[in-house]
Amino acid sequence: MIALERAKHPLKGDVFVPGDKSISHRSIMFGALAEGTTEVTGFLNSADCLNTIDCFKKLGIQIEHAVRPTNGVPTITVHGEGLHRFKAPDSTLYTGNSGTTTRLMSGILAAQPFDSMITGDRSIEQRPMKRIITPLTSMGADVTSVMGNDCAPLRFTGGKNLHGISYRSPVASAQVKSCIMLAGLYAEGSSVVYEPALSRNHTEVMLSAFGADIHNEVARDGSAVTILKPGMPLHGMKINVPADISSAAYFMVAALIVPDSEILIRNVGINRTRAGILTVLKQMGADITLLNIDESSEPKADILVKYSELHGNENHQFVIGGKDIPTMIDELPVVAVLAATGDFDTIIKDAAELKIKESNRIATVVENLKKMGCDIEATDDGMIIHGGKPLHGADLNSYSDHRLAMSFAIASLCAEGTTRIIGDECVGISYPSFFGDLLSLL
Repeated sequence: MIALERAKHPLKGDVFVPGDKSISHRSIMFGALAEGTTEVTGFLNSADCLNTIDCFKKLGIQIEHAVRPTNGVPTITVHGEGLHRFKAPDSTLYTGNSGTTTRLMSGILAAQPFDSMITGDRSIEQRPMKRIITPLTSMGADVTSVMGNDCAPLRFTGGKNLHGISYRSPVASAQVKSCIMLAGLYAEGSSVVYEPALSRNHTEVMLSAFGADIHNEVARDGSAVTILKPGMPLHGMKINVPADISSAAYFMVAALIVPDSEILIRNVGINRTRAGILTVLKQMGADITLLNIDESSEPKADILVKYSELHGNENHQFVIGGKDIPTMIDELPVVAVLAATGDFDTIIKDAAELKIKESNRIATVVENLKKMGCDIEATDDGMIIHGGKPLHGADLNSYSDHRLAMSFAIASLCAEGTTRIIGDECVGISYPSFFGDLLSLL
């Protein structure tokens, strides 16, 4: 448990948040699939990403993990073996709390000539896997939910010949899309995924850089389309992982809710499929400036955030929904905290995916904000926050959800009294140095 108090002074300073979790996962996976060496700088040294490394080591991939003495930047070297030289693991692959590792690796395991099994912690064993079992089975894979509940553990029977499919995903999910694309690397014929909105495109960007024939289109009905044609070899490369915008979001909100604050967050990834929070906060009236913009394949910038008086529309409302949701799904808990401090109502909708994250983030966010004095109600696909009521400290349960723990640490900055967060150690899943970075600004 950690105890936090209201900020007594404005927050000032520079913050270097860790590397992007989504890109860190993919750098290891795609480096392992490629021929030759892949060097990754700025890798996120968190529990989730380290579990990805461990899984590929069990598949016979040599991976060296070091920290450069000159600048302390984590550097990973992956000695790729190509698509067809993985070794059968001696034990079940364990992914910890990582849905990305579980679902993306499933696409790779489904195509191997050997049998394997993958599972994670209690949270992973409760998260829905039918959304990948269905398309993988359609591709010819033999995938079984060991407990028969469409959740992990998942067993893969090897030696199956896969074929490409055209799949219409009912949800915009980068994990589902990426799982199919990775299986598609081994399949005969093209694989096509239709989504209601374009989900994170890190897989498309990075696989293309490795040499794959993959691209996005827009269908006539407005659906987002991702197309992969197999047969192109992947080659090792150098990857510089930008800072994670999901981690940066906590400090954006911190600057916006503590009067006279000004925080500069360095080298943050601003990929358009991830940067919805920047759009939404600016629409609320946030003073946010992008500096030193780098328009590379994974664009990045320094983000300067200054304390701002936020506002709703003429009806004193602000609505977050539709195509904005896939671009900021992980940031919604801390956005809810921000909304509680505004003198207007905020409606978050079309976000039913929050229910199947590390916790049911609709229920857990509402529960904890109520404990702090917020007037908030849950809906089937989001929540309604009636902002403007002063927050007060409370004993809050993180439910072992890293994004919940960090969001309510930010809420403590504007709450009277002491806020205690039970299970704060879960921040190690994505941001091990979070509390140290936060306290450095106080």
